[in-house]
Amino acid sequence: MRVLAGDVGGTKTVLALIDTARDQRLPLFEQLYPSAQFNSFEEVLQDFLQHIGDVRPDAVAVGVAGPVFNGEARITNLPWVIRESDLRVLVGVERVRVLNDLEAIANAIPSLHDEDVLALDDNTPEPGAPIGVIAPGTGLGEAFLLCWDGHYQAFPSEGGHADFAPNNELEADLLRYLQRKFGRASYERVCSGIGIPNVYRFLRDGAYIAESPQVAAELNNASDPTPVIVKHAMSDPADPLCLAVMDIFASVLAAKAGNLALTIIATGGIYLAGGMPLRILPLLLRESFLQTFRRKGRLTGLMQRVPLRVVTNPKVGLLGAARAVS
Repeated sequence: MRVLAGDVGGTKTVLALIDTARDQRLPLFEQLYPSAQFNSFEEVLQDFLQHIGDVRPDAVAVGVAGPVFNGEARITNLPWVIRESDLRVLVGVERVRVLNDLEAIANAIPSLHDEDVLALDDNTPEPGAPIGVIAPGTGLGEAFLLCWDGHYQAFPSEGGHADFAPNNELEADLLRYLQRKFGRASYERVCSGIGIPNVYRFLRDGAYIAESPQVAAELNNASDPTPVIVKHAMSDPADPLCLAVMDIFASVLAAKAGNLALTIIATGGIYLAGGMPLRILPLLLRESFLQTFRRKGRLTGLMQRVPLRVVTNPKVGLLGAARAVS
């Protein structure tokens, strides 16, 4: 079966033609599109179909950054609406699936190889136990897997929009700052691509750390401030303000991942996916990240049994989407 698989995000959209009879890690054709440059997903899809020419897919599966109801998705950080019915007509196939992007990633987790993940501890996943996936990208996505009759089934979640809970005085100040600005503070307001500039402005405007003139100049000229902040946080030497932003980001990600582990008792593992964990990997490899993940009071002992992994395969969303229809 040839599957036209898609991974649709607020920043970029990736489409690939995957032959399920071959190594699915090697698509027949793959193309990346800047999402904001297109008025609709259909425009992106039409361009892709022109590129693959006479090679037609047998099925379509698209993971999207947003909730999906009755085969229709409204992208959280884009003015796009994607409908299964429209895709059937456009591509000319009956087998079409639109699913949440984290559900797509979760679909791929049970089939990943050792080289597709990086272990942050020595724990071994418990066979058949619940698995959680959390992915900070443009937004903050979550999903989980439960096992029935020896087979895992993925479920989407909008846990990234749950109320942000601070773990120290600085984060408590950040919470109040976000509440004044937005009225309500979710984890996505902090722990995502759209959240990073919020944390930067909080630290800068609250005079916690002085802003570098060089970074300020780059931010003034940038259409998206997040890559600038992340770049200077991970450079050597690091910009103090940018590094403080990403320290908060990593701390909140660890705590939120721990919350997901508690919610589903994820002794099958918690998997950190998306582009951001790989960009800030040195921060996740620190002992403090694992300690924050596990620090859950009376249930810290349980948390010490939960494996923590970083997904390193960049095609995991495409692979999981393809598995949803194959």
